[in-house]
Amino acid sequence: MIPEDLFYSEEHEWVRLDDEIATVGITDFAQGQLGDIVYVELPAVGDRVEAGAVIGELESTKSVSDIFSPLSGEVVSRNETLEAGPEVINSDPYGEGWLIKLRPLDDDPTESLLEAEAYAALVDE
Repeated sequence: MIPEDLFYSEEHEWVRLDDEIATVGITDFAQGQLGDIVYVELPAVGDRVEAGAVIGELESTKSVSDIFSPLSGEVVSRNETLEAGPEVINSDPYGEGWLIKLRPLDDDPTESLLEAEAYAALVDE
């Protein structure tokens, strides 16, 4: 199921906007493709990231995959609990498995992102 209240990138990241902070994670589709996630590398708090740039990686039992930032902004928080338990991304990708929180730089940070219906069409292809 694809949550309707989120925005999505074509690289399978999701974004939830709360006031001026954007929470970022990977979609259920992405975690399913990766398999069991065993290691997560995330950017540091204070890092500035650009939309579309590689900001970290996920290592699974199948492969290593880059994490792309869906937005430009400053990292204000990272999910430290993933260091000890990266598998939570598999079990709860839209909740406890979030990756980072950003303060977006753009006035309309979701302008280039997909809404749930468009993302659903993308992954059904």
